[in-house]
Amino acid sequence: MLSEWAGVLLFLIGGLLVGGGAIVTSYLIHPRRYQGQKYEPYECGVDTIGPTWVQFKTSYFLYALLFVIFDVETIYLYPWAVKFQSLGLFAFIEMIIFLFILIVGLWYAWKEGALEWK
Repeated sequence: MLSEWAGVLLFLIGGLLVGGGAIVTSYLIHPRRYQGQKYEPYECGVDTIGPTWVQFKTSYFLYALLFVIFDVETIYLYPWAVKFQSLGLFAFIEMIIFLFILIVGLWYAWKEGALEWK
């Protein structure tokens, strides 16, 4: 029984040694003097003009979230479509429910104006 877990223990110890070794090595070789320019904000190597904290419109993030949602939908739909014949009626009903939830989400985003570029 213990021989079955020996490989797991070996990988655990190896992972801890690699992680710990990386942290110790980083600590030993990092520069210790203060670099004043390191903490100054810059953009593409050029000094910034004006405030560096700018608020973005939430519509950018809403578009990104909608893209991710429908990208994930594609990830689930493709394998389902490949195995459609062998899955049966239960999987078909589950996919209809899944699509219904996504369509309701899209309808809500559309109703709230998330798809309008202002």
